[in-house]
Amino acid sequence: MKTAIVILNWNTKDYLRRFIPGVLAASGCSKDGGCEGAEAEVIVADNASEDFSLSVVHNLFPRLRCIALDANYGFTGGYNKALGQIRDEGFEYYLLMNTDIEVADGFLGPLVDFMDSNPDCAACAPKLHSWYDRDSFEYAGAAGGYIDSYGYPFCRGRVMKTLEKDCGQYDGAPKNVFWATGACLMVRAEVFHRLGGFDDRFFAHMEEIDLCWRMQLQGYRICVVPGSTVWHLGGGTLAPDSPFKLRLNYRNNLLMLDNNLAYVCAQGVVHKNETVSAAASEGLKMARRRIWTRMILDGLSAIVYLCSFRKKYFDAVLAAHKEYRHLRKRPTQAQVGQWLREKGGKAHIRGIYPGWMVPKAMFAKKEFILEVHEFQNKV
Repeated sequence: MKTAIVILNWNTKDYLRRFIPGVLAASGCSKDGGCEGAEAEVIVADNASEDFSLSVVHNLFPRLRCIALDANYGFTGGYNKALGQIRDEGFEYYLLMNTDIEVADGFLGPLVDFMDSNPDCAACAPKLHSWYDRDSFEYAGAAGGYIDSYGYPFCRGRVMKTLEKDCGQYDGAPKNVFWATGACLMVRAEVFHRLGGFDDRFFAHMEEIDLCWRMQLQGYRICVVPGSTVWHLGGGTLAPDSPFKLRLNYRNNLLMLDNNLAYVCAQGVVHKNETVSAAASEGLKMARRRIWTRMILDGLSAIVYLCSFRKKYFDAVLAAHKEYRHLRKRPTQAQVGQWLREKGGKAHIRGIYPGWMVPKAMFAKKEFILEVHEFQNKV
């Protein structure tokens, strides 16, 4: 058995009751959770839920394997700890899945087959549809994601809050993207552990974008496999309008840029015949300037929140910046230089849109969506 489907749970017992039967059936497991001879082993990892989630699982699926964690470690820490416990069991792939994902028979095979045939791909995902509107893409990942120069994410099939109907416009061969959704993400186990898994500082939100970026920096591709589709309910753990969620997104976006941007900037400079040392130094300076600009843009959005009487959101942005300054660990010139020598000539970072997408998406949305369709052909 080469694949482990690991479902991370925190206080969502009703979703476990509703969606696990479909995952078991699609994986070839028995209704009671036994997975001997199946395509994959299904495992529930629980972040110390307080709603008796594990009791529900044990009663309904008595043979289903569970990993009970001793605290709520969030998405990042929960997966890192759970996958660390099964690291030596020989799985080639982990399929990380939210509790609010509905699957269909045959969803797993295209993902595994693609990973088997493409060893240069470190992570892939199915198309993500909305559980409420079955033919529409879902916000959390749609048909694969990109970012712009300042770290703002968007997707094939989702720009800002505008969601496209899936009319087959993203079908065909699997496509390179910058990031794939963490709601249902298949990762190569060896690469995941070699890179240290998710960044624990993130706790939740944008951790999969950071991981996909770090995978690309090591020379791997990230892909979406349109032959597989799942349906995502969304908002199961944190409500979409939660100030805490907003704080995590603002903070983690800056941490993500801090982790990775200097390498990309330095790679662009060294291609202009600069020495490795000079390119590393200039890359760090460019990244700091870009991050500072992003923080200014965040500040402007905070003022908009305040002027529209949403002080909780204003406070969330300020708290995010304070936490970022406390948590940041930007790379050194020596680290960037070493990466340039070892990986800089091999890594091809796909899917960073040049410029700032937000004004285009707000004031020329239709034109920008068409531009996204054109941009994907360059990735």
